[in-house]
Formats: sequence, C-alpha cells, structure tokens
Amino acid sequence: MEKGPFSVEWLAQSSRGGAREMPGESRPCPPGPPAQRRARRSRGAAPGRSRTKFSAAQLQELERSFREQRYIGAGEKRRLAAVLNLSQSQIKTWFQNRRMKFKRQTQDAR
Repeated sequence: MEKGPFSVEWLAQSSRGGAREMPGESRPCPPGPPAQRRARRSRGAAPGRSRTKFSAAQLQELERSFREQRYIGAGEKRRLAAVLNLSQSQIKTWFQNRRMKFKRQTQDAR
C-alpha cells in the first residue's frame, strides 16, 4: 500500500506527531544546529511574565508553612495567597520548587 496523502499510514504517523506536512512538501529549517533551536525555544518564562521576586516576609511565611506540611491543601493555598498577596498558582509553584530543593538537599546529604 502506498503512503500517499491521507493514507492510513500517513494519518497514523501524523497523529503521533511524525508527519506535520503533506508528503512531498518541505518546510524551511531554521538556521543553526538543533541544540541552538531548542535553547531559543526554552529560554525563560512566557513573554510578558517576569520572574517573581518574593519578599523576606513572604519567604518566611512560605517556609514556615512548608515545615508544617510539604504538600499544600486548597484551603491553605487560598489563605497564603490572600495573606501574602500572591496568586494561588505562585504558591503552588513555590511549593513544587521547594519540594524539589528539599529532595536535592536530602540526596546530597546521603
């Protein structure tokens, strides 16, 4: 069976992300080696979103809460967001990052 446009094989491959364009078509490749292209795509956060700089008081409260419980519940997340004037997603992300930091510290100590 031929792998022409819209064949079963082509459609299966395109649904897995293998074929992005119609067979026979070509798309221009951006300049530079693949590693450079990946680096350009993954630089920093989304456009317009700067890195959150937590104040000392915010960090102190977040650390205190983390010592009590490593996984934050919805109620505590809402409370901290209101008290610290941060979004719930910032609180959630801080806890995720803090758990990873804790994991690295405990692995290094071993």
